[in-house]
Amino acid sequence: MPEVIFNGPEGRLEGRYHHSKRPNAPIALVLHPDPQHGGSMNNRVVYNTYHTFARRGFSVLRFNFRGVGRSQGVYDAGQGELSDAASALDWMQQINHNAGACWVAGFGFGAWIGMQLLMRRPEIEGFVSVAAPANQYDFTFLAPCPSSGLIVHGSKDERVPEAAAAKLAGKLQQQKNITIDYHAIDGANHAFTDHQEALVRVIDAYLAKATG
Repeated sequence: MPEVIFNGPEGRLEGRYHHSKRPNAPIALVLHPDPQHGGSMNNRVVYNTYHTFARRGFSVLRFNFRGVGRSQGVYDAGQGELSDAASALDWMQQINHNAGACWVAGFGFGAWIGMQLLMRRPEIEGFVSVAAPANQYDFTFLAPCPSSGLIVHGSKDERVPEAAAAKLAGKLQQQKNITIDYHAIDGANHAFTDHQEALVRVIDAYLAKATG
């Protein structure tokens, strides 16, 4: 899990990168929750999601948005962080010219950024969205959503009511040519405290099905 530093729009960005031993391995980018609430690439959900992709044979990167940890720059309420994510994907693609597929995953604020990146980068063919803040941010830009993916939420999420995530998933499920899996983890709060293993099982099962 080597530390990496790569160039972002506002200076250097700090990350952790796992390179798969598989030839032409798929790549995945994992995005962390809101920096204003202490979000970083070392968040447990981000860490566990990263390792779930790695175990499934992906080359995977998690990194700190601008102003977090050793990443340069200052918080930009989403617009700059989206540019950071695009730079991170560029960096990974330079190393993995022949990647078999490209995925994005995000938790909370990172899920919102990841879904915006999905709209801008047609090479992204799958996503995992954990605790998407459907009550806090506008997701109507997903019209239409270009890729199939997984939306996971905690039934006891105290920040984002589960009904808001279910409504978002329901809207996306009506679209043609994509498949949206929605999974509510019973009893889980926003941070999936005491439910990390259940979250990993859901993500791993989805990846096994989607990439099998």
